[in-house]
Amino acid sequence: MSTEELKETQAAETAAETEAVEETAETEAVKEKTESMDDYKDALERSFRRVEVGDIITGTVIDVTEEAIFVDLKYYAQGIIPLTEITEDPTFIAEEHYHAGDTVEGSVVKTDDGQGNIVLSMKQAFQTLSWEKLQNYKAEEKILHVHVSAEVKGGVIAFAEGIRGFIPASQLSLTFVEDLGTFVGKDLDVVVITVDQEKNKLVLSAKQVELKRKEEELNSRKANLVPGTIFEGKVESIMPYGAFIDLGDGLSGLLHISRISQKRLNNPSEVLKEGQDVKVKLINVKDGKLSLSMKEFEEVTNVEADSKETFEYHDDGKATTSLADLLKNIKL
Repeated sequence: MSTEELKETQAAETAAETEAVEETAETEAVKEKTESMDDYKDALERSFRRVEVGDIITGTVIDVTEEAIFVDLKYYAQGIIPLTEITEDPTFIAEEHYHAGDTVEGSVVKTDDGQGNIVLSMKQAFQTLSWEKLQNYKAEEKILHVHVSAEVKGGVIAFAEGIRGFIPASQLSLTFVEDLGTFVGKDLDVVVITVDQEKNKLVLSAKQVELKRKEEELNSRKANLVPGTIFEGKVESIMPYGAFIDLGDGLSGLLHISRISQKRLNNPSEVLKEGQDVKVKLINVKDGKLSLSMKEFEEVTNVEADSKETFEYHDDGKATTSLADLLKNIKL
């Protein structure tokens, strides 16, 4: 390679290096500008953000001491959660449960503790969120699994989402409860029937769960019934338009006045009375309602009876007509 060519190669390499350095510097400048804009945007959002007492806010733990947890709230002031606002357990050691980088939630107790910190309460936040959950559970009719912890006047106590709930004696079971103590220590499936955070009132019911399950079981049985089935039942009540028949095992159906008898009736009481045993035929099941008929059952019974009748021949040993008598008037 000649001297001139060597100089040209060196010059090209130098230019490429210079261009690369300039591109890197430009990239870094753009990156710094972007970060600066993001910082400005974040700071702007913080300046417009307002924190009120009662707000539940989320932050990142930046320090943990024996007395409190310090939290970055992405706000102009940091948050502080005193140990007394974490738990009422006197043996609780915050350093064993929380560390820098953990995410925590707290309810604002004070917007300034005198040293520029926002005071938060994890206990209050937990309770507020728990009440919100319980409100949703009530709307959804969600079944909760609870443990009965104590007996009180008129019922028992069970906790749901950390909130003390009351189950009245009348809501413990479908059957009458004589001894409330037999429920203490038991686990129950319940639904929320009353939830009032302002009055700190939570009422639960195990009876409603039993009713719902019994209804579902009954509907399942009804869905499996076959029209044409014959039932033996008892007249439960009589109305102008028909009678309700108790078929047993929680099943009942309507026997319409037009399906009671072959003859026309003005009132079902003409042939029926309450408590009377009857046989009926299932005609139809629609929307969980059973339609019954006595008339069609009687028709089936009569047809079966007719089919069993036979002609009976009686021989008394005497022939009333001879072959000669049959032929004597025939002219050949």
